Amino acid sequence: MKFDKKVIESGAVAAFSLVLAFSAVPGPYVPANANSNSQTVELITIPKKVYGTNNVRIAVKEQQQRNIVTASAPAALPKKTQQVSSKQSTEESSNGLQESVQQTANELKQSILEESVTQVSEETVQEIKEEKKSKKKNRKEARKNKKNTKKEETKNQIIETASQEVSPWSEKLMPNVEEYLNIRTEASEEAELAGKLHKGAGAEILEQGEEWTKIRSGNVEGYVKNEFCVTGLEAEALAHEVGTTYATAVTGGVRVRESASSQEDVKILDVLEEEGKIKVDKDAETVEGWVPVKVDDQIGYVSEEYVTVELELGKAISIEEEQAAIAAAEAERAAKEAAASQSSQQSGGSQQKAAVSASYDDVTLLGALIQCEAGSESYEGQLAVGAVVMNRLRAGYAGSISGVIYQSGQFTPASSGALASVLSSGVSGSCLSAAQEAINGADNVNGATSFRRVGSADGLVIGNHVFF
Repeated sequence: MKFDKKVIESGAVAAFSLVLAFSAVPGPYVPANANSNSQTVELITIPKKVYGTNNVRIAVKEQQQRNIVTASAPAALPKKTQQVSSKQSTEESSNGLQESVQQTANELKQSILEESVTQVSEETVQEIKEEKKSKKKNRKEARKNKKNTKKEETKNQIIETASQEVSPWSEKLMPNVEEYLNIRTEASEEAELAGKLHKGAGAEILEQGEEWTKIRSGNVEGYVKNEFCVTGLEAEALAHEVGTTYATAVTGGVRVRESASSQEDVKILDVLEEEGKIKVDKDAETVEGWVPVKVDDQIGYVSEEYVTVELELGKAISIEEEQAAIAAAEAERAAKEAAASQSSQQSGGSQQKAAVSASYDDVTLLGALIQCEAGSESYEGQLAVGAVVMNRLRAGYAGSISGVIYQSGQFTPASSGALASVLSSGVSGSCLSAAQEAINGADNVNGATSFRRVGSADGLVIGNHVFF
């Protein structure tokens, strides 16, 4: 506790005033001894009068002004001598009174100051002790928290390490790229290409180094750069994000229903034969006992009792396999060119536009999209999808074929992972052929830039799609 200096001094002054007031009050009246033989001089006191603290100064002044001493001197002494003695006695008495009051006030003030200082010192010491105690407690708690944090971190590291070792993904790898990752014959960027590991494809780790890792995927074995890959739990998480999950029927006649209900009045969207596959809709709301699947542009449900659900990843494709696919596509294109031309004329005529410069990867990417959108359609229907992409490119939708295909909200396979899956597993020859022909300028949709399922819009109908 701290005391204001002014408060302490005010207390001392008040005490001093109180002592002075009581000291200045005269005692009871005593008449002077009239014995002429006595040599004693006695003080004639004034009747008792009580003064308040605020009137102390007035009381002292009145005391000094009164003639409070009457001298009783021998008859032989002259009158003048008696008056002098009486005056001296009065002055001495007054001075003594003032000195006594002053001394008492000083002693009281000193006592108050000493007591205040003692009290302040004791409280200060107590505060210091409490502060030290608090700091000690805080340091103890901080050490305890730090120890607990370190324990938790160690525990998490052990759990993560154990998970990595137990997980089947501890020896697997995923490319963390937008399109594909080059696989080289040696651990060098100058080495020849052995193949490509497309987005959504997985690989087995054969030998892991600081900068390069040796892998095997499909028929390809080679080296990939570590900075473009993820392994372990990260690879598992990425696989579920970009991979394709399928529901496979374990018996024949598995019904795909419009809603998650076995009621007879529920519409049947499709029926799966034994070993038949259908894509699982990972974005759909899950219902206990049912698996949400994709049926064209809508969601369907199959009973989980009759299907197995598995994540499927693509495999690397070698350069030879890609070249062979392109050659097969060209041959198939040549064989179907006449039939496609005739069909195009019957459906409204075909146009030949200027060819667009494109790389081998552009042809593969467009072919993969065609396979996703019209893989089960006729060659004419496949060409029509390729023509829509090229018409969008010419109309300025984007600056490249990949830009058009990956444009947000345009082609569902590009965002759902289906496109990446086809790229990883390989594109069919007819779809590659249709892609190349569309790039070369063939347009059998009269400049259309959009298409949907038949019945959802007006336009040019080719197969199961309407183009507009």
